[in-house]
Amino acid sequence: MPRDFSDLEAFVLEKMRKTKIPGLSIGIVESDKVIYARGFGFSDLASGMQTTPRTLYGIGSVTKSFTALGIMQLVEEGKIRLDDSVEKFLPLKLESLGVPVTIHHLLTHSSGIPDLAYAEAFLSGVLGYGDAWLPVSTAEDVIAFMHDANDWAVSKPGERFFYLNEGYVLLGQIISKLSGLTYEEYVQQRILRPLRMDRTFFLKADVERESDRATPYITDKEGKHLPSVFPYGISSDGGLISNVVDLSNYLKMCFNQGEFEGQNLVDRQTFEKIVTSHILEPSETFGKDAYGYGWEIIPNFYGYKLINHSGSVMVHTAHIAYLPERRIGVSVLANSSGLESSIGLYALSQFIEQDPRNLPLLKIDRILSKLEGQYETYKGTMKITIKKTGGILYFEYKNKYQEEVFPLTPEKLEEDRATFYVIAGGVRIAMEFRISDNKVELIGDRAKFVKKV
Repeated sequence: MPRDFSDLEAFVLEKMRKTKIPGLSIGIVESDKVIYARGFGFSDLASGMQTTPRTLYGIGSVTKSFTALGIMQLVEEGKIRLDDSVEKFLPLKLESLGVPVTIHHLLTHSSGIPDLAYAEAFLSGVLGYGDAWLPVSTAEDVIAFMHDANDWAVSKPGERFFYLNEGYVLLGQIISKLSGLTYEEYVQQRILRPLRMDRTFFLKADVERESDRATPYITDKEGKHLPSVFPYGISSDGGLISNVVDLSNYLKMCFNQGEFEGQNLVDRQTFEKIVTSHILEPSETFGKDAYGYGWEIIPNFYGYKLINHSGSVMVHTAHIAYLPERRIGVSVLANSSGLESSIGLYALSQFIEQDPRNLPLLKIDRILSKLEGQYETYKGTMKITIKKTGGILYFEYKNKYQEEVFPLTPEKLEEDRATFYVIAGGVRIAMEFRISDNKVELIGDRAKFVKKV
């Protein structure tokens, strides 16, 4: 009996409406078959061109899993060891608090060096987001940029997770040095070609030969879609451009722990190291969220291990996720910012017969949305606004001469009761929302407010 995807499709369209995404493609793989693939919205608004499952988008940091796979192929071949120092291969003496940073530390974002924000500055400059400008166009430029990175370290290697794009740039350069190929050539020959990912590219010339490609968009503060450019450049931390059909083959290889259609890209033991939790992440959406080699690992997603990664180059966004025990995976790509992992996780929840509405991201968003609105005290003697911006609630009070805005810091969020606190005048003030079907009340330190319907 065919599966019913109508609920998922309604959810996707609602998310696109709220986050102003112009176009999106999604593909779902079960075992060795693509069981669902379609596009939503527009790959190009000016021409009215619709998206398809074959529409090309930048996948951002999902590229890191390809880089990690390439490194592990070289480990199998004996060309590199995970405990080798970076300095062994590159002209960069990378240390954190006097301890050498190794290949393992770069793969797991555990170098001890917080993000140096090269990628953010590069993207901001190319896309015109702000004043930052960093003219890096090669991995060698990034190495030069990292000359004083040791001074930025705050912990010894292996002790703490700090997402570091620059680390994956270094890994790409190491792949190039050890293979005698450019990073892009290596990934093309050793990973994309064996997986028959024939429409996955790094280079602008390759992408522009394809008609089914997504125009990149910036969504401004008013929700207008501004056509932009794709930030071609350094590849190994986030430069791949792909589609959900090709990514379905990648997921099939993951289900089979490194094997695709009889060909082993890496052996099973090596692949298991890639998707093992090596270091805990500071965020705990599901509890004990961790990082492997180029993948984020959630050990307990409703009783299953979830392996996933998101990616963004600001004008294109991506998310890929799978449940190895169930051999189910999903990829979602969009041509603007605003794509949430909740779309992919919504689909996976349905497959394991869990109510997607209980996903932490959706539950929090649902509760915060209920609390938004205009509130007033007894007989309208005082009025305030609770506003949600970027996933944060703000308490706003305005009159002709004054304006006070305080962020609400959450403590406990439940469907019928949500507690927060604000800091006002140096004092911590508790805020309690009582939620029922037809009323929302806000109890502060002095007054009670009722949300206007």
